[in-house]
Amino acid sequence: MLTAQWVCRRCIKALARPPSRQFLRLASTDAQTNLPLVLLQRARNIAAEHEKLATALANDFDSKIAKRVGELSRVAEALKEWEAARSSITELTTLLQSQDAELRQLAKDELSTTNAKFNTLATALSAALTPRDPFADMPCLLEVRPGPGGMEGRYFADAVFRMYRQYCSRKGIRTNVLKYETVDGGESSTGGTSELPLQEAVLEILDAGAYDQFRGEAGMHRVQRVPTTEASGRTHTSAVAVWVLPSFPENESDMPNEQSFSDPNSIFYVDPREVKEEKMRASGAGGQHVNKTESAIRLTHEPTGISVSMQDSRSQHRNREAAWTLLRSRIGQRRREEREEEASALRDSVLSKDKITRGNKIRTYNYSQDRCTDHRSGLDVHNLPDVLEGGEMLDKVMESAKEWLINRDIEALIAEEEAAAAPKIKGGKKTKK
Repeated sequence: MLTAQWVCRRCIKALARPPSRQFLRLASTDAQTNLPLVLLQRARNIAAEHEKLATALANDFDSKIAKRVGELSRVAEALKEWEAARSSITELTTLLQSQDAELRQLAKDELSTTNAKFNTLATALSAALTPRDPFADMPCLLEVRPGPGGMEGRYFADAVFRMYRQYCSRKGIRTNVLKYETVDGGESSTGGTSELPLQEAVLEILDAGAYDQFRGEAGMHRVQRVPTTEASGRTHTSAVAVWVLPSFPENESDMPNEQSFSDPNSIFYVDPREVKEEKMRASGAGGQHVNKTESAIRLTHEPTGISVSMQDSRSQHRNREAAWTLLRSRIGQRRREEREEEASALRDSVLSKDKITRGNKIRTYNYSQDRCTDHRSGLDVHNLPDVLEGGEMLDKVMESAKEWLINRDIEALIAEEEAAAAPKIKGGKKTKK
């Protein structure tokens, strides 16, 4: 007669437990922690305010309340979808304990899909909570200037400027070349494409929301390639600086009040008395027009020293308008950067180290490796000619930069919320003593 194998009492109890109990605990933990508690509380506060204002708006219409409801609706809708997904996870996890094997399998399959959706909705909710850029809905000015690298930097600056023009053309985005100046040096051909030695170029992107679409392109763009004049085949490294500034509409009624350049209390206001205007004769190619009429305009904002010159048009009036547009954008961006520097000092020091400044390279274009790398998102794409032609590969690179910006804003928001909650926690501990 065979004797039964001995099993300890603790093992018997462990085997007797429902097999889905451990999975249920893990699923519940994921559902609770896939969004930081400080962000979840912030979202619920905003949703409560949205519901309260929406009720008041239904009883009595008010334009200010309606505007506020519209601003909060993005967070309220994102929270509603996130909570619906979390409820679905709870229900599906309960079905895993069903006696029906087929029902358990269906719940398991559905749970995998819902968990993936739940994480996506958490990211969307976090992004909705981040403060929207005040310039997000505005057109923009995209400035391209050569950086370190001599003439090679000027040639590549022309390639970068053409890249953005072709990208806008492919996307059907309206543009206007506000400024395009070159220096003497002749034409260069790289990869079958001709390039001119660029001094400075400004592309006005006219569509609403262009600033939000292109703001991730600001920074230093590095190129590594063999110049056509290099006999030994040595690779040269040069850089191009790209600025993205908000462009103010011609009609002031199209602009929100807080962004008005006629309001002395606004950071975008420029006092005409502080601007020195100089009339000059145009220089460069242009036939009889050049050096005979004083159509060129230079504006200098004396408090900041910011100077803008414009000579692209034969009309002095048009040059003056274009110069004022560019001057307002540069001053507004300067003042905004000063405010952001003050705000970033209040954030966690780790987050401050991640901030990209104009001195940092954000992207590398390596011709020999047929590669474009965005150093913020870490994305590598190949088929460099398609990138420089403004093709689909540039879409991927720009989208990765936008995702990086969103994640950075989320991290900064979490740091601010935790910093704001810290004094309350300390105060609560003191009262208990």
